[in-house]
Order: sequence, then C-alpha cells, then structure tokens
Amino acid sequence: MSLDEPSFVRLADETLKYLLATIEDALADDLDIDLEGGILTIRLEAGGIYVINKQAPNRQIWLASPASGAWHFDYREGPGKAARWIATKGGGRLSDLLSRELSAATETPLALD
Repeated sequence: MSLDEPSFVRLADETLKYLLATIEDALADDLDIDLEGGILTIRLEAGGIYVINKQAPNRQIWLASPASGAWHFDYREGPGKAARWIATKGGGRLSDLLSRELSAATETPLALD
C-alpha cells in the first residue's frame, strides 16, 4: 500500500508510541527508552543501543540494531501496530524482530503485536 505523507506520519507515530509504551512496561528494569523528535532510542543496561525512526521520504520505519544491523520496513495493511511494518529484506515483521532481539538481550519475554 502506498501511503500519502499525512497517513504515513500518523501510522509511524502510532507505532513508535506503541513500541515506547509496550517495551517500557515490560522491560523498564533492563533498559532506558526514549522517544523524541520521531526517534525511538532503546539503551540496553547490558550495552547496545537500538534506534528506530521514521523516514518520511521513503515512507518507511528504519531500525538500527546492535544485534542484526540496519533494517528498513514498509507498511502493509493488517492487524496490530508494529506487526504492520514488514522488512524490505526477508519480509520479516518489525514486531517479531524486536520481540526476539529484546527478549534475548534482557532474558525477559517480550510480546509485540
């Protein structure tokens, strides 16, 4: 689905706010998380920084992961918030990738939609 800019901004902002609230609720003891200026930063207590931000010109959400590197995600219609964002390489979902990596890094199960 091709998004116009206002729709992209709304959907990306909803996703970043959802990730902030959900990750903070589940893993607050194991990380520091902040959302400012459309950039979600997750600093793991054990080391490593995740950066998730919206890229309006490309209509994508980008992820920089200390575990798996750089990822770009396109929007697809579907349920959930983070689950709608699908990787341009390999087709995986943003929600699955973050759940898996943050669960492993903190040794605490994390479920994202």
